[in-house]
Amino acid sequence: MATIEIDDDVYEALQLPEGERSSAMKQELAVSLYARDVLSFGKARALAELSKREFHELLGEREITRHYGKQELEEDLDYAE
Repeated sequence: MATIEIDDDVYEALQLPEGERSSAMKQELAVSLYARDVLSFGKARALAELSKREFHELLGEREITRHYGKQELEEDLDYAE
């Protein structure tokens, strides 16, 4: 597992309860990387630690269009098996 270091001052400045900070940061990173087409839906969803449905909903709330290409089709087919 990889680790990202965040300066303590920045981490403490997050306007979120401490128990929500880690998951919120993972979700923000996942959404951002997915929107930039850097991560596939499946990998971004895994990073966000959300179910497929939950990640779809999060993308919808952010008005981020779902990318759907050959890789996503293959992931969906693998998931369906």
